[in-house]
Amino acid sequence: MRIMVFGTGGAGGFFGAQLANAGDDVVFIARGEHLEAIRKNGLHVEMPTQQIAISPAQVTDNPAEVRDVDAILLGVKAWQVRGAAETLRATIGPSTFVVPLQNGVDAASELSEILGPERVLVGLCGTLSWVIAPGRIRTVQGPNYIKFGEQNNRLSDRAQQLLAAFKKTGSSVDIPADIYSALWEKFLGITSFGGVGAVTRSPIGAMRARPETRRLLERCMEEVLALAHAKRIALSPTIVADMMGLFDTLSPDGTTSMQRDIRDGKPSELDYWNGAVVRLGEEQGIPVPTHQFIYHSLLLQEQRARAVTRSS
Repeated sequence: MRIMVFGTGGAGGFFGAQLANAGDDVVFIARGEHLEAIRKNGLHVEMPTQQIAISPAQVTDNPAEVRDVDAILLGVKAWQVRGAAETLRATIGPSTFVVPLQNGVDAASELSEILGPERVLVGLCGTLSWVIAPGRIRTVQGPNYIKFGEQNNRLSDRAQQLLAAFKKTGSSVDIPADIYSALWEKFLGITSFGGVGAVTRSPIGAMRARPETRRLLERCMEEVLALAHAKRIALSPTIVADMMGLFDTLSPDGTTSMQRDIRDGKPSELDYWNGAVVRLGEEQGIPVPTHQFIYHSLLLQEQRARAVTRSS
């Protein structure tokens, strides 16, 4: 397949490099020093047991230059999705489809409003990966998976083609029977991990080690589970215990992208993680006090970070 990775950050860079390493025709969209480093030296991914080097790598900062794309993996931040969709209009061909990799539950609907639902799959991924230097991505021990499916949950030829491409990479890949259940399962875990980690400034190893922060994680997940039930999203009744079990297997220094952005004073996906839980709780009449505390505690810093970004 010919695949564009729009946003070569931790997730996009990791999965795009795996696809390119497995022989697919991958074009990376990057910018700034990251773009120049990939142009000069290729894209390098450091993993616990191996390294991937895509050199030379196909990379540009102008998606309009790229034609005949089968699939686009969208790896930008959640708050950049609408802008990315507008940019992608010039690249979308008759059979091109977009797979969003954002955390949260809004990306597919936002893309559909701009590009049309027929161009958009629902997607999600999991990887503890981030850019450590221009042209270099590091992945720590943990589950590396990607899941996607049609918005009507029907099994399509294009989804199966992308599934076959990912199966060659060695990553865990799946087309779930219910993509929305999979999306909300990830949402339940990431908003809790990221939110508690952001307010405590702690990696998962420290959070899971203390009874007090373990209970905070559980309370966050219980609130999202109540929301899912209200929206008739099918989640396992043991999902909270199962997710805590997963947290116990992660590398102790694991953090989420939102934690790292907040730590570094950058704009984060707070509005699409804990903020989304608060918004959906208000819409459904479901109390979410733990997420409210996290969101409101971090909101002033988020607003400062965005003000600095706008003025710079």
